[in-house]
Amino acid sequence: MSLNRRCALAAGLLSLAALAHAQDGGAIKMIVPFGPGTTTDTVARVVAEALGKQLNQTVIVDNRAGAGGSVGSDQVAKSAPDGKTLVMGTVGTHAINAALFRKLPYDTLRDFAPVAFIGYTPTLLVVAANSPAKSLKDLAAMAARPEGVTFASAGNGTSGHLAGELLAQRLGGKMIHVPYKEGAVAMTSVMAAQVDFMFYHPAAVMPQIKAGKLRALAASGAVRSAAASDVATLIEQGVKDFDLVAWFMVYAPAATPAATLAQLRTAAANALSQPDVATRLREQGIEQRAMRAEELLPFNKTELVKWAELVKRSGAQVD
Repeated sequence: MSLNRRCALAAGLLSLAALAHAQDGGAIKMIVPFGPGTTTDTVARVVAEALGKQLNQTVIVDNRAGAGGSVGSDQVAKSAPDGKTLVMGTVGTHAINAALFRKLPYDTLRDFAPVAFIGYTPTLLVVAANSPAKSLKDLAAMAARPEGVTFASAGNGTSGHLAGELLAQRLGGKMIHVPYKEGAVAMTSVMAAQVDFMFYHPAAVMPQIKAGKLRALAASGAVRSAAASDVATLIEQGVKDFDLVAWFMVYAPAATPAATLAQLRTAAANALSQPDVATRLREQGIEQRAMRAEELLPFNKTELVKWAELVKRSGAQVD
């Protein structure tokens, strides 16, 4: 091979490598701090695809599960503030964990810049289809027995756990928490009547309700869930001050430049306004609520205070 041909070949290879590097460098990574197949993962994939179309860039979903979502969240907190690394934050990672973990490696308010509020989902209080609890009143009566009742969750300090603790405070009686490593496993135990009840996302429980394996007794939000409009809220059934919902918000590292944040926020707002995106989120039980950029931080601050109080009352703690 002649010197000229070798030089041309080398130049061609360098050009291909440069192109590959440029394409990779242009991609945005959205960290999901939980495993594949979770509600957070599903929501993130809908948002990532829509955001990518608005930015004309590839948005890659990267699952980084561990420590209640704090592993993946911390990775983003410590990433370069260039708009290339985002996290699909949740009520757990960016509100509950601050009070739950003694040594959380990041600070929700100091280390992150909120980009977009994706939506929220009230959870449903469900029991096995063959449970003797046909209503919330029945469940309260069961809890009043010496043996009480049990309730499952996806783990200590999760929104499902804290919702159960708050219900116990509001209704009285004895409600014993049974934590699991995954919500799906907890739901299976409820369906098998091994545990009496749990609070869980509509997207997960509605198929089981329709299949006749679960029964919904109440919704946890201030208003009924759009995914289960026939299920009355706890407030409607006489339980005072019970408004707990799971929510999702995209964050960037705190030092991300204002211009980059503005670009991301505009793209996210446009993406979330697309009818097909709204439909796909609704299928996952996500109800949208438009928030201006200046509303995001105050909302997060309020949620931190609210959930810290619930964590304190429950006594939940993760070292």
